[in-house]
Amino acid sequence: MPPLGVVLGAWTMNWPALIILVLAAFFYSKGLVAARRRNLRWPLWNSIAFFVLGLGSFAALSFGFPGAYSHDLRWAFTLKVTSYLFVVPLLVGLGKPLTLARQTLGSAGAARVEAVLGHRLVRMLSNTLVAALLGLAMFTIFLTPFFYVLRTNPAADVILTVVVPVMGLFMSVPIMEDGAGRTGSLIVVEFIFVFIELLADAVPGVLMRLSPGILDGASSVLGNQPGWFPSPLRDQQLAGDLMWFLAETVDLPLIILMFVRFSRSDKHEARSFDELSDEEIEALNRAHLGQGGRSYE
Repeated sequence: MPPLGVVLGAWTMNWPALIILVLAAFFYSKGLVAARRRNLRWPLWNSIAFFVLGLGSFAALSFGFPGAYSHDLRWAFTLKVTSYLFVVPLLVGLGKPLTLARQTLGSAGAARVEAVLGHRLVRMLSNTLVAALLGLAMFTIFLTPFFYVLRTNPAADVILTVVVPVMGLFMSVPIMEDGAGRTGSLIVVEFIFVFIELLADAVPGVLMRLSPGILDGASSVLGNQPGWFPSPLRDQQLAGDLMWFLAETVDLPLIILMFVRFSRSDKHEARSFDELSDEEIEALNRAHLGQGGRSYE
């Protein structure tokens, strides 16, 4: 493992990441200014989560040790990309950027936000089953020789820096902020899909960890490398450990969120039934039995 001084002192410039950071900070700050003008009290914790945890983690991954050594170390590259997809969006979502946008953009701006969230692509990415399949497909590439191209090609690095965090945001932020209107039955289905994701995300990491050969074909060690560099096989094993750990760990908050959401939905449905009169409940029962009777005909 690298010395602490190397980890803390490593630095590299990542221009696409810098542009993303500046734009994200600008628009969120603009929302905070608009909230103040509207006399809306925005929680300080949400702002700290967005800037320090969300954008801070993205900056550390892009400009720090993972970004500086991702071309040479499989585990550093895996740490960066896996965190781009799972960790950074989760931390950004704690800042509730969608809620801030809806409260400060006015009716026209809020309508544009809803139009984007209602787009077929965004709805597909925010589906938990699609998220599980996308994560599995992307990490399966790490088991092929194309993994070497992703690590070493500058164009691939630019694409990953831009596309993977955005894809992660579409996958996680709508689920975190837009779950209040979902019914209990739909939450149960999503719960099942999250468990599928929990199992599926482990497969590429386990295969990478247990493989006796170098999967990307880059088995030779280049010269002029620091003495703390691991061997190619050990590097691959560390990458598998990180992929497995991060993918499984990040799924746990989503499972807890599903528990909380289902509990609230169940209480809301129970309260709505309690508010019905005896005549309304009897009408619902007759309608339900009538539908059931027709289904057997």
